[in-house]
Amino acid sequence: MGIVMNELVEIVGLTKAYDARHVAVNNITLTLPKGKIVGLLGPNGSGKTTLIKMLNGLLTPTQGSIMINGRYVGVESKAHVAYLPDRTYLSGNQKICEILDYFVDFYEDFSREKAEEMLRNLNIDPETKLKTLSKGNKEKVQLILVMSRNADLYVLDEPIAGVDPAARDYILRTIINNYNPDATVIISTHLIGDIEQVLDEVIFMRYGHLVLYTSVDNIREQHGKSVDAYFREVFAC
Repeated sequence: MGIVMNELVEIVGLTKAYDARHVAVNNITLTLPKGKIVGLLGPNGSGKTTLIKMLNGLLTPTQGSIMINGRYVGVESKAHVAYLPDRTYLSGNQKICEILDYFVDFYEDFSREKAEEMLRNLNIDPETKLKTLSKGNKEKVQLILVMSRNADLYVLDEPIAGVDPAARDYILRTIINNYNPDATVIISTHLIGDIEQVLDEVIFMRYGHLVLYTSVDNIREQHGKSVDAYFREVFAC
């Protein structure tokens, strides 16, 4: 029998410098296992979005490497990473069913059936134009598209920002119930208190550096605090 590898993401010596004075990500080495929901946490300007963009192959590292399920980030890895950016990339003039067509064409691992079932559960008609939906429903549709893929890695940048608590609960339930057990989900957020109940592990970043990578249980056991409270202590905010 072969050895079963549990590592999903392997980051080695990763640096992204825009110029000598702006080093957004500074020499990060980190290994993430399969089957975890990981919070990517840090103040503004800590390098979270730059790291996310490198994981998605949208930015090229200045130094270092990223492997996802044994593949270096590039064309091959992109097919296995489902990314929800913090700003919408969908056209409001399109009907939801047209966006589903696009996802079916573009992603081999996209399940139209799964997406349509989630839309039905929300009473959202696929014939509706995206721009006619409320902000909360737009966010839900974008998440449904991402979570209807059978990816190795899901990267969600601020998935619950700017939506009401009921929409937040729906989004978190959708994330928990729809990622496959061998995949990992990375959630970048400022709203730590709202998501920490779903997190297995956390990454703390500051000024481009990795400050901490540990399990949520570890924080609670060692420090007797919630992730939110411990984050505030570490970053004194």
